[in-house]
Amino acid sequence: MRVVIISDTHIPKRAKQLPLPLLRALEKPTTAILHAGDWVDPSVFRELARYAPVYGVYGNCDPPEVRRLFGERTTLRIGRHRIGMVHGHGRKGTTLRRVLDAFANDPVDLLIFGHSHMPYRKRHGSMLVFNPGSPTDRRRSPRFSFGVALLGETVRVKHVFFEQRG
Repeated sequence: MRVVIISDTHIPKRAKQLPLPLLRALEKPTTAILHAGDWVDPSVFRELARYAPVYGVYGNCDPPEVRRLFGERTTLRIGRHRIGMVHGHGRKGTTLRRVLDAFANDPVDLLIFGHSHMPYRKRHGSMLVFNPGSPTDRRRSPRFSFGVALLGETVRVKHVFFEQRG
């Protein structure tokens, strides 16, 4: 199963639309789309839903209309794998520490987060922890990015990097 992972789209503040490299990736057969928050506008959900089922969480920049669609944290099962998602915002500690704490008592195979806009992929014990970066607001990252996971016997996940939003 192929899953596209995104976060921090910040539409329409950081971009007017989803970037072409992401749209091209969504045109391939996709089991699900996972969004780790900071959608900013619910139209992003509607556009993504044209491609595959969409699951997500809200982030600190999301307005009430988005918060009504999603929770702050979620766990879902895709195939044989448990996947956790949280944006990662909060007051205490680093983004990574908040993310790990959010799932300290709920182990998952893949833990997805956003907030920092910085691509991250590292194993923490039995969990693979992944931040796809942002396809529209790279901040300190040299390139825009999103992720693609292949879920089969194991979980494989990679970043897809690109230079321009358009």
